[in-house]
Order: sequence, then structure tokens, then C-alpha cells
Amino acid sequence: MGMEPRFLVDANVGKLARWLRRLGYDATFHPSQEDDSSLVRTALNEGRIVLTRDGHIASRGLARSGRLRVIHIHADDIASQMRQVLATLPLEAEARPFTRCLDCNVELLPLEKWDALGRVPPYVFETQKTFSHCPQCGRTFWQGTHWAHMKQALAQVTEPSP
Repeated sequence: MGMEPRFLVDANVGKLARWLRRLGYDATFHPSQEDDSSLVRTALNEGRIVLTRDGHIASRGLARSGRLRVIHIHADDIASQMRQVLATLPLEAEARPFTRCLDCNVELLPLEKWDALGRVPPYVFETQKTFSHCPQCGRTFWQGTHWAHMKQALAQVTEPSP
């Protein structure tokens, strides 16, 4: 099995970064105020697949030659965008969901239950068994109702369209 794909998400499809992170994939976000050349340079230097709606990036010589991997996203809505990415690449939708910080893109670390005391609401501490946290921003995560809603939304997005 090869290396996990890593993504560089252009600002014009920014929501894809958070959705790919929910699946556990490394997805960095490229702010729109920077030019295409810096996006291409970053993608090449870091070995990332570019996700963009910008046809100019997809038509560059580097992309046509295969040195730069670009997925030219066509749809406006996030569900269709995710389906296109999943149809283009052999990603496993259920591989490692919720293992990355949605904000920082850093892999989450397990957090002992007692270390979560004071970091989460008392009810959450009483009712949850497993916690994780982001070593960069310090945010704490657990599998509560929000997690269930995200899992449901992911299932809708990752199921092939009828």
C-alpha cells in the first residue's frame, strides 16, 4: 500500500479541507489571496494533490505532464465535491474518521479520561469514555451527539449518488 494521499485545498473549495480532515486525511488550506504559482510550488514541495475549481491550475503544463496532481472540482455543493474526490481517488471513507483536528489539520492524540476533567463540560465527562485532543490548539474532542451528526453527514456524502 502506498503513502496516504495529502491534499492542498484551494480557497474556492475550502469546505473540502474540513471534510477530508473528518475522514482523517491530511488536507491543508491555501488562502485565495496568494497566487497560483505559490499554490503549485507548495503542492509540489509537499507532495500534495491540489483540489480546486480553477481550470487554469488544472491546465498548467505541470498538471498535464502528471508532475502536479490536480483534481478539477466541478460541483458547487460540498456533497458532490466529496463524491468527485472519492470517485477519483481510492480513498477509504471509513479508514480513520475523526483522527485529525478540524481546525489545525494535526493528528489528534488520545487523552486520558481524568485529563479531560475540567476541559469538557461535566455532563460530557460523566457520559463519555474516550477523549482526544489537538496538540496544537489544545481543543478536546469526544464522540458525542455532534460526532454522531458528523458521522451521519459523512455517510450521506460518501455513499455513491443514486
